[in-house]
Amino acid sequence: MFFPHLSPDDKLQSRLFELAAIFLGLYAVTITLAPAARFRTWQTDYPWTHWIGYLIWLSLFTLAHRRSARYLPGRDPYLLPMAALLSGWGMLTISRLAPSFGLRQSAWLLVSLIMLLLGLRLPGDLGFLRRFKYLWLTSGLLLTALTLVFGTNPLGVGPRLWLGCCGIYLQPSEPLKLLLVVYLSAYLADRQLNLLALKKDQRYSTIGRPAVLFPLLVPTLVMTGLAVLLLLVQRDLGTASVFIFLYALIVYLASGLSRILWASLVTMLLAGTAGYLLFDVVRLRVDAWLNPWVDPSGRSYQIVQSLLATANGGLIGRGPGMGNPGLVPVPHSDFIFVAITEETGLLGALALIGILAVLVERGIITALKAPSTFHRLLAAGLTAYLAGQSILIMGGNLRLLPLTGVTLPFVSYGGSSLVTSFLSLLLLMLISSQPGSRPVTQFRTFPYIRLGILLISGLAATAAVSGWWSIFRGPDLLTRTDNARRSIADRYVRRGTLFERGDQALAETTGEPGNFTRQVLYPDLGPVTGYTHPVYGQSGLEASLDPYLRGTQGNPGLRVWWDHLLYGQPPPGLDVRLSLDLDLQSKADALLGDHPGGLVLLEAKSGEILAMASHPTFDPNQLDQSWPDLVNDPEAPLLNRATQGLYPTGTSLGPLLLASVADKGVMPALPENFAYPSVNPTWECANLTVGLDRPNDWASAISAGCPGAVATLGKTLGAQELAILYPVLGFYTAPQLDLPTLSQTAPEAFSEAGLSALGVFGSNLDTGQTLQVSPLQMALASAALSSQGVRPALRLALAVNTPLAGWIILSAQGEPEIVFSAAAANATTDRLAVTGKPFWFSVASTPTGSDPTAPVYTWFTGGTTSAWPGSPLALAFILEEDNPVLAYDIGLQLLEETLKP
Repeated sequence: MFFPHLSPDDKLQSRLFELAAIFLGLYAVTITLAPAARFRTWQTDYPWTHWIGYLIWLSLFTLAHRRSARYLPGRDPYLLPMAALLSGWGMLTISRLAPSFGLRQSAWLLVSLIMLLLGLRLPGDLGFLRRFKYLWLTSGLLLTALTLVFGTNPLGVGPRLWLGCCGIYLQPSEPLKLLLVVYLSAYLADRQLNLLALKKDQRYSTIGRPAVLFPLLVPTLVMTGLAVLLLLVQRDLGTASVFIFLYALIVYLASGLSRILWASLVTMLLAGTAGYLLFDVVRLRVDAWLNPWVDPSGRSYQIVQSLLATANGGLIGRGPGMGNPGLVPVPHSDFIFVAITEETGLLGALALIGILAVLVERGIITALKAPSTFHRLLAAGLTAYLAGQSILIMGGNLRLLPLTGVTLPFVSYGGSSLVTSFLSLLLLMLISSQPGSRPVTQFRTFPYIRLGILLISGLAATAAVSGWWSIFRGPDLLTRTDNARRSIADRYVRRGTLFERGDQALAETTGEPGNFTRQVLYPDLGPVTGYTHPVYGQSGLEASLDPYLRGTQGNPGLRVWWDHLLYGQPPPGLDVRLSLDLDLQSKADALLGDHPGGLVLLEAKSGEILAMASHPTFDPNQLDQSWPDLVNDPEAPLLNRATQGLYPTGTSLGPLLLASVADKGVMPALPENFAYPSVNPTWECANLTVGLDRPNDWASAISAGCPGAVATLGKTLGAQELAILYPVLGFYTAPQLDLPTLSQTAPEAFSEAGLSALGVFGSNLDTGQTLQVSPLQMALASAALSSQGVRPALRLALAVNTPLAGWIILSAQGEPEIVFSAAAANATTDRLAVTGKPFWFSVASTPTGSDPTAPVYTWFTGGTTSAWPGSPLALAFILEEDNPVLAYDIGLQLLEETLKP
């Protein structure tokens, strides 16, 4: 593209074109190869239609470069290359997002460049614009008014802002912006002498000048007001705000009165307030701007998805063709900036903003060097139009400003916008090319410099906010459940497999790249394994172990960076081995059956969870069919009762209190009454029908969960001792685990010790706070009895299979803690042992209120005794029903199954 015998400006323009052509050529190549990178195979279909647009761009801009060098030798050499790069970048992005729209944009680019080429020979004084200013603006107003009668929308829905048919449409409000700038520049230039006289006339104070200026501006107010009124009737509020912005700036430049800017700002605020009160569309957009997180899937969907796209781009982007900007509504038009940002990252956003900053700088310089007031106002107004509208739409994409429906000049899809942008470019080039001209004498140039500072500051703010969402807030945003990009990536990158301790798969990915699907092979474990779904997000282990399963953690950092750079995706996910034993898990689920409740079986010393059940359960493979039923089911099958269900303890604390009393060395006498009618008239020992319905010793009383016996132990310890014991047992701390866990907060004060031992911190079950724990917390506390008095640290994810070191053992979560002395723990388990068996148990019927009709739950706690030679075990579960016999059967069968050699 370099030609000999060129002036320095021509050479500079040629070099800039070469750089733009190389960049866009590489961009087009990347878009072509993107499917191969996404599917990680060469056997795929490749897009090619964007090359048509690139060839049109290359041919016509080469011609435009030559013709501009010939007909406009003194033009600014930066203007055409910057516009070329922006328009080519936008065209390729549109073609990547929607090939049919890309072809249409290429056709409009052809039309725009032909108009530019023809316009290069227009007279540089632009007298035809100045003389017929009223005709030009009136024609634009009439065209815009016609949309009120003959208006249409190419999409078939939405505001009817276009004229045309047969696939060719014109949006009159776009050229009307240009015509308004022309009119205001010409009118105010013709009144320049009046403005100069007003400025120099000492009879008028600074306060009085606006009042004297007003009569001079009446025609402009009428014409601009008509334009704004038409746009308000059409509800094209974004364009109306652009008109007010342009009017204020050009009048300010002509008059030098800063109060014009403040008055326009107040006007826009008042107009915005009125629009908020009168128009639903304005109210929705302002509410979405102020707090988009309130309704992210409804009225704020566009802006939330826009921010997620920006966050997904990060620093370097996903790569052209490798992102998912299509998740943002209308990405080729209103949101093309975030479409570019997602695929080129913060660096791409800064580059695009930097190009606009160069256009601002060259536009202001063109204005300051202009040969007449008309040229100067026109150049500055065109610069304000191109940059101001860019800031408005980019700021709306990034939640810097309320979202408006304007286009990004040169970049967004739209023939009317593209033609108007290139006509503005043509006028700037013509103004900058006046050979041998000298700047017109002006009383002040500072308003123009201030305009440049204002526009550059707006672009700088846009760049800063881009960095905020891309880098600082990006990692948090990408973990949102409404970020479908993570699940889309799972369709192309194999997700790691979840194995149980015997290496049987629990959840795995099947299929081919592009059609990978996640299958949970043991559906009853749904509340534990959870799900990863493009619509419903993630839960359970799929969520907590996601960094490993997605390959972003555990892989070498260089591998993660390389795959992100080459494919825009993480490397294949890593397999994770869990502590769960599928045989024991199956047994536990079979025993629970249709009975609602939660269960945890763990190795008491190592803290490894062998089985975790939550019933009712759900099938993660059937979410598309069952989701509405699941979320509306009153039994809450999506809740993991084992870790997140909090239940009143009642008399289930008996074994723990018995061990604490043993530590004190003073065992009280058995109470005469084993019931506790003062709390609940029907609260008695659990009727096990196994010879324990009439307890006659401490072991029988605690195994049957007799409230009178448990209260006696509490009174022996005292309220102060109980207040120390409960936190040590972990009842007020959410256990550290690879799953969401819950915990109750400590009560403000303990009640009488007997009631506190029963988990009642008020005068009865209906007043005050009751002690509530999860089955996981109860299993951990019970483990201290079977493991020499030590409450273990939990382990669920045992190891991860890394590409360099193979299976790496993952550390336990938390630290073990001593609760009882080993002697007290062993004595308690031996006392509660089942005759002839190496394990102990306790069953407790726990009422939820003082009313006899209140629901009653059933706790089972148990574990191995000191006589068991193998790894100690602990078991805790709750049934959401009053069924001690069933709890006893389930507990003993599961313990016996676990202890089989």
